[in-house]
Amino acid sequence: MKTAEDFVRFLLVCTSLRYVFQIIMQAIFICCRFLKFFRKHHFFFALRRSSINTLRPILLKGHERSITVVKYNYDGDLLFTASKDHIPSMWRAENGNRIGTFAGHKGTIWDLDVCRFSKRVLTASADATARLWDCETGECLRSFPHRGPVRGAAWADGSHMFATISDPFVDHAAMISIYDVPENEDPEDYADTPRLEIALPKDADGKRVNATNIAWLNVNEALFVTFDNGAIRLYDPQNGEEIDGEEIFPHEKKITRVSFNRDKTLFITSSQDFTAKLYDVVNMKHLKTYKTDRPVNDAVISETKDHILLGGGMDAMGVTTSGGANSGKFETRFFHLVYEEEFGSVKGHFGPINALAINPNGRSFASGAEDGYIRLHFFDKSYLDMKDPVPEDEETKS
Repeated sequence: MKTAEDFVRFLLVCTSLRYVFQIIMQAIFICCRFLKFFRKHHFFFALRRSSINTLRPILLKGHERSITVVKYNYDGDLLFTASKDHIPSMWRAENGNRIGTFAGHKGTIWDLDVCRFSKRVLTASADATARLWDCETGECLRSFPHRGPVRGAAWADGSHMFATISDPFVDHAAMISIYDVPENEDPEDYADTPRLEIALPKDADGKRVNATNIAWLNVNEALFVTFDNGAIRLYDPQNGEEIDGEEIFPHEKKITRVSFNRDKTLFITSSQDFTAKLYDVVNMKHLKTYKTDRPVNDAVISETKDHILLGGGMDAMGVTTSGGANSGKFETRFFHLVYEEEFGSVKGHFGPINALAINPNGRSFASGAEDGYIRLHFFDKSYLDMKDPVPEDEETKS
């Protein structure tokens, strides 16, 4: 009898252990599925946030007022900056040493552009002039007068001509202007007047619409112009006509900045509507949207990783009414290009970030803000060596 009771107890214990074992295996299976889901959708957070937040920047103090633009040259060894203090600067990208300045403007510098081989620099100013500079000597080669403040300037492919956008002034409409500046000619022989002017008409409600950015598409096939009503238009640089069917409205508010990847196959727009949007250049198709909780003043595309950098923040009035500098959200924010997920941020500025640029080699980026400082950040080894896990193809697995 005793043997039978022991046998029954043994069976009960085995049955209980089997149930416990099944529960443990089910728990392990659920954990594995959860980890796979987490890795697929949220694989960015812990490692990257720690690696990005440990960046040690070089602080560049060469301007007395708010920064308006920062830009690397094509090779990534020079950094150009401008602000509301009238004097653009050129720095060594490797160590932040200032090489020189370009003195001569009498108003805010809204934009600048450097030619392909870093020989000549263009600046666009609120003093109603665009100026052409010798990059090596800092000498002003030529000044091009406009009827209103010059908002943007961009070199064409080949660097033999450039285009500007200017604001309306009194009875003069906003304009796109194209100038011929062949490098093999004496700058004294350049014409003061543009080869082509394109008047920007008012919108359907009769309101003036100001251009905010200008760029040339590949092989100079079109001029790409953004506006403060959230629109993008393409213009033919030969006859000045708007290309039919190419006006789009990616944003509900002002487009603050537009940036292209190096091949000009993608562009990203930033806006005061708290978003940045990625588009295909060829068909102007919307690809991705990066949402934030603050105005976005600039956005750039990394050339070496599938990452997007956004900069912005609340203006001074918003910070004053919401409780101090910490509430202004003055960080550079990192998003994954494909998954639209934010995975990190870099703090440091004491005002809204107005301008961003990432080095073509992908090893550093620069930010300029309302506080008048440029912060030159170098990515550490953990970030540079980090690989973006690719979600497994569930269909292939099955």
